[in-house]
Amino acid sequence: MSATALDAATPPLVTEAETRVAVATQRQLIWWRFRKHRLAVVSGIIVLVFYAVAAFADFIAYAEPFDTEASRSYIPPQPIHWFDAQGHFHPQVYALKGKRDLRTFKLSYAPDPSEPRDLALFAHGFRYRLFGLFPTDIHLLGVSNGRATDALFLFGTDQLGRDVFSRLVLATRTSLTIGLVGVTLSLVLGVLLGGISGLLGGWVDTIVQRIIEILRSIPTIPLWMGLAAAIPTSWSPEQVYFAITVIISLIGWTELARVVRGRFLALREEDFITAAVLAGASHMRIIFKHMVPSFLSHIIAAISLALPAMIISETTLSFLGLGLRPPAISWGVMLQDAQNLETLALAPWLLVAAVPVIIVILAFNFLGDGLRDAADPYG
Repeated sequence: MSATALDAATPPLVTEAETRVAVATQRQLIWWRFRKHRLAVVSGIIVLVFYAVAAFADFIAYAEPFDTEASRSYIPPQPIHWFDAQGHFHPQVYALKGKRDLRTFKLSYAPDPSEPRDLALFAHGFRYRLFGLFPTDIHLLGVSNGRATDALFLFGTDQLGRDVFSRLVLATRTSLTIGLVGVTLSLVLGVLLGGISGLLGGWVDTIVQRIIEILRSIPTIPLWMGLAAAIPTSWSPEQVYFAITVIISLIGWTELARVVRGRFLALREEDFITAAVLAGASHMRIIFKHMVPSFLSHIIAAISLALPAMIISETTLSFLGLGLRPPAISWGVMLQDAQNLETLALAPWLLVAAVPVIIVILAFNFLGDGLRDAADPYG
C-alpha cells in the first residue's frame, strides 16, 4: 500500500469538530450547548415574543384600554369568521345585538350576520405615541368599516365595558417591565455589594452579610401590607409603579449577592487578581473588569431564574391589592376583577389574564434551566 493511500485510510488525530471546540470562546461554547436544549430554545423564543408584545403594546391593542361604556358590559369573546358565505377567505366579525331577558334582566348578546365588519391590518384607531415618541393612530388589527370598539371583542369585555384583549396587552408591558427593571436594579446591588463583601472581607463582609440576613428574615406578607399602607393614595400610577419596582429590587438582591460573594471568595486568591491589585487597580475595576466576566454566564442564568420571581411578586401583590392599583393595568390588577364567584359566573373569560402569567413563568424557568446547564462546564 502506498504512503498516500495509507495516509488517507488513517483517521486524523484531531478532528475538525475538536479543533472548533479548542479555539472557541466561552460564549460560543455556551451557545452550542444551549442550542441542544430544545425546550430552552423554544422558551427563549416565547420570552422574546412576549417582550416584543410589551414593546409594541399600543400598536397591538386595537381599543383604548380605559374606554368604558355600560352598554358593552360583559360581552363574551367574539370569534373571527375567516371565510364569507361564498367560501372565500375574508376575515370578518359580526356586529352584536344586545337583548335583555325580561325575567332575569340579564343582557345577552347575539351576532348579527347581516352586519359583517371586515377586519383590516394596520387600521386606524385611538391615538398613541409609539415608544412614547412618535404620535400615530395605526394599529395592527382593526375594523375597516367602523370602529373596533363597536364590533371587535377578541377576549370579550369586563364589567365596565373595557376590551379585555387590549387591556391584557397593556398589562403585559407593565408586568414584564417591572420584572426587567427590578432584576436590573437587583443585579447592580447584588453584584456590587456581594462583590465588595467577597473581595474585601473583614468587617465589611460582616456588615453586608448581617444586612442580608435581616432582609431575608423579614416576613414577606406583613412587610408588603405595611408598605402598601405607607404608599399615599394620592400617588399617580407612575409613582406607585416606580415605588413597587424599587421595593421589589431592594428585597430581591440578597440571593445574588450571596452567590457573587461565594465566587469572589474563591477568585480573590487567583494570580490574575493578585496581579491586578499589584498593578494598582481599584476595587470597582477588579470587580467589574476582572472578576465578574469570569462567571458572567452564571449571572445570566441567575437573572433568567430571578425574572419570573419578580413577575410573580408583582402579580401576587397587585392581585391582593398590595401592589399596583387601578387605573394602572397589570396582570395582577386584571385578575382582581376575577376573584369573586359572581364575576366568574357572569364572565369566566376574565380569567384569561392568568394564562400569560403561567406561560411566561414556565418559559423563564425552562430558559433558566437551559442557560444554567449551558454555563456549567462540568454538565
